Amino acid sequence: MINRATTKILIWKAKRKLELWNEKECVGIYDIGLGFSPIGHKKREGDGKTPEGSYVICSRNRNSKFYLSFGLSYPNTEDAEEGYHNYIINKEQLDEIANAIRDGFCPPWNTPLGGAVMIHGHGSDTDWTAGCIAVNNDIMDILWEYCTVSTPVTIYE
Repeated sequence: MINRATTKILIWKAKRKLELWNEKECVGIYDIGLGFSPIGHKKREGDGKTPEGSYVICSRNRNSKFYLSFGLSYPNTEDAEEGYHNYIINKEQLDEIANAIRDGFCPPWNTPLGGAVMIHGHGSDTDWTAGCIAVNNDIMDILWEYCTVSTPVTIYE
């Protein structure tokens, strides 16, 4: 039985693996593809990196051009604060991101930090995305069944 309230996703970038958990049980471990420059944490739009940290699924797109997709809450508040302190975004952008995260919405995806980081289909064979996490379509079907908006996603190095 699926308890969506206790579902979570753990992503291990170095291992190229995604773990799907439901309650205290690992449902499956799946291969992933990452951004085209996957080592390190995403800092800005166009760097080809997949972010690292704690996020949630903030959108579901049944009509994605990448089969199905989940939008992640990147940039989160920590990403935004770091971007602000490094002069990548301004105070207004920091506040917009922090407010969206606080209120449970997707953050703005049009800042210099980048955005629209997704978990989506169309294959896990290589690191080919702009910073997203790609899985095979049959795995995306499994994730789609288990995950809702607000499912936690933790991305590790």
